[in-house]
Amino acid sequence: MTDRRAFMTVLGGAALLGMAGRAGAQKAKPVTIAYLALLRGENRMSFTHEFVKRLGELGYVDGQNLKFVYRSAEGQPELLPGLASELIQMTPDVLVAGFGTVAAKAAKAAANGIPVVFTAVGDPVGAGVINSLARPGANVTGLTDLAAGLQGNRLQLLRDVVPGAAHIAVLMNPGTPYAALAYRELEAAAKTAGIGLQPFEVRKAEDIAPQLDAAKEADGITVFEDPLTLGYCSEIVEQIAQLRRPAVYGYREFAEAGGLMSYGTDHGAQWRRAAELVDLIVKGAKPSDIPVEQASRFELVVNLKAAKALGITLPPTVMVRADYVIE
Repeated sequence: MTDRRAFMTVLGGAALLGMAGRAGAQKAKPVTIAYLALLRGENRMSFTHEFVKRLGELGYVDGQNLKFVYRSAEGQPELLPGLASELIQMTPDVLVAGFGTVAAKAAKAAANGIPVVFTAVGDPVGAGVINSLARPGANVTGLTDLAAGLQGNRLQLLRDVVPGAAHIAVLMNPGTPYAALAYRELEAAAKTAGIGLQPFEVRKAEDIAPQLDAAKEADGITVFEDPLTLGYCSEIVEQIAQLRRPAVYGYREFAEAGGLMSYGTDHGAQWRRAAELVDLIVKGAKPSDIPVEQASRFELVVNLKAAKALGITLPPTVMVRADYVIE
């Protein structure tokens, strides 16, 4: 359940990049930063690499002033409580909860006074992770994907690609607090646009293939991000490609895996900010005094190879907005 080598390669590289300007680097006693991951291969994902890279830029060098500990449930949420307890027994200075609400809740439950920084929790108040965004409480702080208008923008992207779209399928895990919130927002945007929505629910990996097959008549598909869908992004992208349906996703990992386009939080920037919050806490800040930050930077990634395979020419309205183009 661990893959320390991959993390240390990135962390070591980041440290080397910052050596030239290290004259004022931290000379504090070694600190322990523990990272609790849910996703399969989370340590190899681009946003997590940005986290360890930013730590290196802030002067944290593994083996000198840092001990970095990584544990992953590899997509099995039932393992998170035990892994969180294992990390807490090491008395880290900060426990970082990687992607999603389930990891954040497990970290908070096990923390026993250890500061917790969470990342990419869709609705941290609704999920009971914090008391409020301004005053999180309970020695916990972090970053949320909560952002008004996000689902409406994704719907507009599908409308731009398929101007006559009348029926959109929504692949979603109803067991996550974020999904209910996101669906309400999407539903309101669809009603305004006169577009019909149909949810296709996936609660486990075995649900994905039959639910996508049932969605094959839709004019387009939007996929809500959560630990399940992100953990199986390659499989989802491949099946949607076989269905020859245009789709929009929330994380750039889907577009990088061959999906048509993704629009959502700039998670690289978000994880870099998480590293900065860790640094603040190590230097004495109290998590409960650090407001939880909402997403403020977003990115559109388009995959021209996927568009060509679908026989689609992405319109200028989409291309001009693209932050990254995969060719």
